[in-house]
Amino acid sequence: MSPNSKHSPDVQQAMKEGFRAALKTAWWMIWLTVAISFGVMLLQYFGIIALVSGWLTPLFLHIGLQGEAALVFITGALINHYAAIAIIETIGFDARSITILALMCLCAHNLIIETAIQKKIGSSALRMVAIRLLFAVAAAMMLNAILPDSAGDVSVKKVQLVEDNFLVVLTHWALSTLSLTAKMFAIIVSLTVLQRVLAELGVIRLLSKLLRPLLRVFGLPAKTSFLWIVSQTLGLAYGAAVMVEEKKSGKVSRRELDLLNHHIAVSHSNIEDVMLFFSIGASLFWMLALRLVFAAAVVWERRLFISLSLSTKE
Repeated sequence: MSPNSKHSPDVQQAMKEGFRAALKTAWWMIWLTVAISFGVMLLQYFGIIALVSGWLTPLFLHIGLQGEAALVFITGALINHYAAIAIIETIGFDARSITILALMCLCAHNLIIETAIQKKIGSSALRMVAIRLLFAVAAAMMLNAILPDSAGDVSVKKVQLVEDNFLVVLTHWALSTLSLTAKMFAIIVSLTVLQRVLAELGVIRLLSKLLRPLLRVFGLPAKTSFLWIVSQTLGLAYGAAVMVEEKKSGKVSRRELDLLNHHIAVSHSNIEDVMLFFSIGASLFWMLALRLVFAAAVVWERRLFISLSLSTKE
């Protein structure tokens, strides 16, 4: 019997186990997404999001953005990038403002769902939210000081923020949520099965070795290499299934997952999300460079905090 045929039953078993595990995680993820997105839809319909944005307008004026930028950030923070980009396109901003807004949204977006995921993985929900909001504001202030002010007039268009017909809003929400959950289910199942198969074939061990120098710079353990790749390519929401399974399996410790959580709180989904904002005029360099630097800084801060805590107990 050849080595390949001998190993084949193990791969098949890994696929079966991955599929069973994915079904449980997919159910939790889909239930969470539907419930939270419905709540946010109601907040948007009744004008609560617009009201909160109005309260934040003075802050955004201090970081070099027009007042309408608050609406973009709040929408992105509670919903997703697509909603934020829709408002950016409707209102109209210059490239400088788009870059600042893009960086803010990339640091802090879809906060309710992604924070719930990070809490399930093992990190403090309050700390995750604080980190993301803090770095979103810090990044905006930094770019406001660095990037030259174009001093150009911004063409503001009339924005229709609330649809009068609730049935239309509800129908749109139901259709978009159905599409999203179908996509989530497919990605969660395929990712979890892939992770099990790659682990069985030893690919994850190889990735850990190859990425060890880069992860060392970021302050991350080598065991988190596959999860780091998933988070950087597919994001936190879609990669959550694999992270939850890694936690259950015990292959990656809670402390290691917590360090990874700190990194991806600031920097994840660096393909699709970054390209979305790049397509409307945001700077690719600032979106990637600043977040990766911040991500490394927050992980090393966390490691220092843990070390000091352990030395104090001793």
